[in-house]
Amino acid sequence: MTRIVVVGSINMDLVTLAPRFAGPGETLTGDRFLTIPGGKGANQAVAAARLGASVSMVGCVGDDAFGKQLYDGLVTEGVDVTHVTRVDGIGSGTASITVAGGENSIVVVPAANGRVTPAQVEAARDIIRGADAVLVQLEIPLDAVDATLRIAQDEGVPVILNPAPAQLLPVEWLSRVRFLTPNQHELATVLGAHGETDFRELMRRAPCPVVLTRGEDGAWFRDKDDEPRHQSGFKVDAVDSTGAGDTFNAALAVYLAEGLDVAVRKACATAAIAVSRLGAQGGMPRADEVTAFLETHQ
Repeated sequence: MTRIVVVGSINMDLVTLAPRFAGPGETLTGDRFLTIPGGKGANQAVAAARLGASVSMVGCVGDDAFGKQLYDGLVTEGVDVTHVTRVDGIGSGTASITVAGGENSIVVVPAANGRVTPAQVEAARDIIRGADAVLVQLEIPLDAVDATLRIAQDEGVPVILNPAPAQLLPVEWLSRVRFLTPNQHELATVLGAHGETDFRELMRRAPCPVVLTRGEDGAWFRDKDDEPRHQSGFKVDAVDSTGAGDTFNAALAVYLAEGLDVAVRKACATAAIAVSRLGAQGGMPRADEVTAFLETHQ
C-alpha cells in the first residue's frame, strides 16, 4: 500500500451556490448553502485515502465546533491524525466559497492553520521517513513548509509541492522538490516571471521537474531534462471545480510508482470525476471509480 504524508491546511468550506458571481456592492439571492470539510492539505489527504493509500496528516484545527468536525471527518476517512493538533483559543481555518457556473471564487481565513510549526513537522519525522511521498502546499506558515522540505530530503522521501496560494519561492526550496505542481499563473509567480506567457518555457526554466495543470486542457509535465509533454484532459460536465487541483495532486502522489505518464493520466481522470460533482471532498472518487472512468474514456 502506498504511504502518503500530507503537511498542510485543514479548513471548513462555507459554500454558497449562486446563479452567478456578485459584483462589487451587489447582493444576490443564492440557491443553496453548505458547510463542507476542506483545506488544501485535508483535501489532498482525503483524496489520497479514497484512492487506497495509507495517509497521515500533519496540521492544526481550532478549539471550535468546526475543529471537532474536521478532526472527526479525517478519522472517518481513514486518515491518521496522530499529528493533527487542536489549538486552544483560536478558531479553525475557513474558506468562503461561491460556486457559479461550474467555477468558484474563494476567500480563505487561515486561523489555526497559521499555527503549524517546524517543531510539529519535526515530531512527524518518523512517519515522513516511512512514506513513499510527501505532499505540501502553501496555506501554512513558510517555515513549516521549509521544515517539511528539509526533513523529507534528509530522509530521502520525494516531495510534491503544490505552490498555492502562489508566491515567489527560494531556488533552494525548489531544488529539494521531486515535482512542483502549479498552474500557469502559479508557476510564473514562483519563478518571479510575471507577464511570461509561454508556460513551456517556464517549465524548462524551473530548477525542478514540473507537472503543470491546465484545467480542461489536462496537464503538461516535464521530468528532469525532458521536454514538456502533454496529457489531454477528459471532457465532463463541470459542476464544481473546488478541490480539483487537490484531487489531482493526491492522485499524482498515489500513482507515481506506476510511472509519470501513467500517474499524470490517472490524476487528470481523477480530477475530471471530482469536478463533475459538488464539493471539494464530497466529489473525490475512489480507486475503482477511476478505473471504471478510464475504461470508458480512452
